[in-house]
Amino acid sequence: MGLVSPRTRIVAIITAAAAVAVLATVALAVVTGGKKEGQKESEPLAGAPPLALELGVRTDLEARSLRRAQGLYNKGQRAAAGRIFARDRSTEAQVGSAFAAWPDGSLARLQRLAREHPTSLVLLHLGYAELWSGNREEANTAWTTASRAQPDTSSAQRADDALHPDFPAGQPFFVPSFNPPSELAGLSAPRQLATLSRAAQKPDVHAKLLYGIAQQRLGHRLSARRQYDAAARLAPNDPEAQVAAAVGRFDKSRPSAAFSRLGPLTQRFPRAATVRFHLGVLLLWLARSQPGSVEEGKRQLRLARTEEPRSPLAREATRLLDGLENIETG
Repeated sequence: MGLVSPRTRIVAIITAAAAVAVLATVALAVVTGGKKEGQKESEPLAGAPPLALELGVRTDLEARSLRRAQGLYNKGQRAAAGRIFARDRSTEAQVGSAFAAWPDGSLARLQRLAREHPTSLVLLHLGYAELWSGNREEANTAWTTASRAQPDTSSAQRADDALHPDFPAGQPFFVPSFNPPSELAGLSAPRQLATLSRAAQKPDVHAKLLYGIAQQRLGHRLSARRQYDAAARLAPNDPEAQVAAAVGRFDKSRPSAAFSRLGPLTQRFPRAATVRFHLGVLLLWLARSQPGSVEEGKRQLRLARTEEPRSPLAREATRLLDGLENIETG
């Protein structure tokens, strides 16, 4: 199904090993697909639906409580999660309460909540509830609406994931060849985000790229794209900035939006590892929909390694290629 459980704790937004997230996601692109063999189109699913609250980097008391309840839910302790959710009347808590009681009246509660609060968060979970109830068409309708209601949210991105089960969850990240400033290392995620935001207000290409990465990791696709585009305008001859602007346009409904910008960069910057690396990564994302993309993706990763053998991206390309050796691509 391409549905993944959300993180239940805050992690650093930017790390020196930023490519690790990409490697794990790309592996999923090769080994995961859509509906499993023998699964009926309209059949209730076992267990309870996934719960993915929109908490971002919040650390306030309510967010900590909701995050704890979500953790209990993910461990199957739904009664305990429900007791925490019941203390709060926020939209997130109401969604959590409905799912904690699954299936007792949960679908009806989500349908009512969606009429009152048609946010991407609520509509995403309405889609999950419909799917787990065996209503595939209604689920797709809810996810389509969710993806458009608030497109710059992680809930909209998860809805898009559900609509495109032949792709891995999320989006391909831009991976920089440079490390973030050392002063970010000891900061919490909220302070990292604030620091990155301030830096990105300056005409600093690297700062805008790093803030774009942070926005991508939070599921804010449009905000990330704006940062990447701003970096590209600042540095029209910088291959990293141009690559980031291309990667930020990746759309599962229209992958060509990214490839039409990334492909020509191989001519403009034929010796740039970043161009080959990201072209390879994006090709791997097409593993299930376009036969042959995996082998071409591997070829591009090898070119990245050849062009700049001592670069950080060459090392990441090697790690990715090594990981793909043991993955069944059929």
